[in-house]
Amino acid sequence: MYQLYIANKNYSSWSLRPWILLHVLDLVFEERFVPFLLPDNYDAFRTFSPNGKVPCLVDGEQVVWDSLAIVEYLYEQDSRVWPEALAARTWARCAAAEMHSGFEVLREECAMNVGVTVRLNGISAALQRDIDRMDELWTQGLQRFGGPFLAGSNFTAVDAFFAPVVFRARTYELLFSDAANAYIARILQLPAMLAWEAGALLEPYREEAHEAGLHEFGMILLDRRQPL
Repeated sequence: MYQLYIANKNYSSWSLRPWILLHVLDLVFEERFVPFLLPDNYDAFRTFSPNGKVPCLVDGEQVVWDSLAIVEYLYEQDSRVWPEALAARTWARCAAAEMHSGFEVLREECAMNVGVTVRLNGISAALQRDIDRMDELWTQGLQRFGGPFLAGSNFTAVDAFFAPVVFRARTYELLFSDAANAYIARILQLPAMLAWEAGALLEPYREEAHEAGLHEFGMILLDRRQPL
């Protein structure tokens, strides 16, 4: 059985990617939850992950770290991970890779925090550029491959890679096109996303760096998390 090491559901966007993919595809796995407890969790996470980060997938003697590598490893076991058609699969891989390595301003100014609603102090030109590109990607995928998911009729790895942005869009009330908003609403109602959110709201943790980012770039309007 797969073992998937993840950190806080409230914060860990990287952990969400393989977690939701495994859930939606009904692939059996054991969740290993290791929360962020220190300013630097490297040494603690090195006990299970070679790079000292989450997520990390263990499959018998195979240890796979980094969310993109995990997705590709799962694809070797189950072809449903990526779209079947070559054109859709190629586009999906490009879009997922762009998310994996890009959107730096969105990551910094709109860090994932599932349990709150935040009013940003403002939208910088750089952040708006990331939002516009995200909207462009989502709209392109939905129109080209017919929806309701980004690369066609089935939820695949490219949807998993953008799932954290769906939470960010809600948290920071980001403005997207009608097509993108419909996609956001659809993903938020997936049973796996609802389960992740429920777990996030119950976590009795606050991580200083993640919380500081909220106050640096905006103001919390609503906090739905379990009180400490």
